[in-house]
Order: sequence, then C-alpha cells, then structure tokens
Amino acid sequence: LANWRVATDANRMPDEHAIILQSLLAYRGLSFADIGAVVLASVVPPLVTTYSEMFERYLNLEPLVVSPGIKTGVRVLYENPKEVGADRIANALAAHRLYGGPAVIIDFGTATTFDAINPKGDYLGGAIAPGINISAEALYTHAAKLPRIELVTPKVAIGRNTVSSMQSGLIFGYVGLVEGLIMRFKRELEGAKVIATGGLAPIIARETTHIEIVNSQLTLEGLRMLYDLNRDAGKGVESAS
Repeated sequence: LANWRVATDANRMPDEHAIILQSLLAYRGLSFADIGAVVLASVVPPLVTTYSEMFERYLNLEPLVVSPGIKTGVRVLYENPKEVGADRIANALAAHRLYGGPAVIIDFGTATTFDAINPKGDYLGGAIAPGINISAEALYTHAAKLPRIELVTPKVAIGRNTVSSMQSGLIFGYVGLVEGLIMRFKRELEGAKVIATGGLAPIIARETTHIEIVNSQLTLEGLRMLYDLNRDAGKGVESAS
C-alpha cells in the first residue's frame, strides 16, 4: 500500500519510531490498526530490539525477524552463511522469483553490495563496495577544500568547477566501478542478468547499459515473500551444502 525511506538513527527510542510510523501511515490514510503482520530485516543489530519493542508495544505484533533459523527458500553457499546480511537474502529470493537466474543483484545502499545467484536461486556470494554517499561524505570530511555536494549527474565528464568535477568523479567513477564488477561477475557466472535496487539505482542505471532491470522495491518484495514462506509453514533451518 505504501513505502517510505527514513534515515537510520540507532539512538531513537521505540516511542520515537512509533511517532514517525504513525505519522507516515496517517499521511496515506492508514493507522496501526491496518497492519496485520510485521517482517523485519536489519543490518544494524541494536535496531532489531528497538523496532521489536515498538511493534509489540504499539501494534501488539511480534515481528518475523529475518535471521538464521527462519525458512528463506534460498540455499546459502557462502563459507559462513551467518555472515550474509538479511537484506541480501531478501534480494536473492525476490530476484530469483521475479526474474529467474542466474543473476547479479546490485543494491545501492549505505554500502553497495553485488550478489550472485545461480539458476536454482542459490546464493553464491558477492562483493561489497563503499556506497556513493559514503564516498561523497569522505571527500567532504577528509579533503579540506572540497564541499558537500548533491549527487546529481553532471552534463559532461570533464568538470569545469569543483562541484561538477566531484559529481563526475562520484557518478561516472562509480559507473566504472559497477561496470567493471559486472563484467568480472559475468565471466564467472555466464548468462547472468543484472538487477539493480536501492535509492540510487536509477541514477547509476541511466548511465550504463550493463544494468538490465531496476526494481527499487526489490528488498521489500523479498521481505513480503519471506513472510509468506513462514506464515503457515513454521520455521525451518536453511543450511549450506
């Protein structure tokens, strides 16, 4: 029915999160009473407890937390399956069910993750790179004369001022990183389609032909699928072989 993006703040209390959620729901004509279930995936461990307390206190619902022990429908072939983030599992499940495999999934978040699944939907592994926003913030923080800039695509690669030069380096430079990793992944995973998600996916996808599909809600689709898998089936452990 609706989706939102809110900045992560590990210091917010459950009551503060409840106020934010209540306001967002009201904006769409919804309320806590309209929510029948919750599925939660977090790569910020303290937030699992905070959000769980909020849901139990204000919605009287215990969330399904994406963690080892739930049924995922994804066989994880990582050396240590517990190291794979909940968001990457959700992305792998949604990508395989919606688009098939093999596939490379790129999630443009705080970090940019590249994940590979085989034709059966098994999670093979991937790569992790600093996110674009982290890179931009690092330039601002560690280079005294460089300003904080808006991440928009410049008209040309050869910047004629500091802001456009930084935008070129960040956007076009990141396109080069993405294309380079895609080509390396495809050499190891022949025939893979490339799917992008995350808030900044459309910006990068516009600048390359290597990304075939953009689905900004891929992770949320995966969370819905994970909930459906566990709603009636009970919890089962997915292990690597």
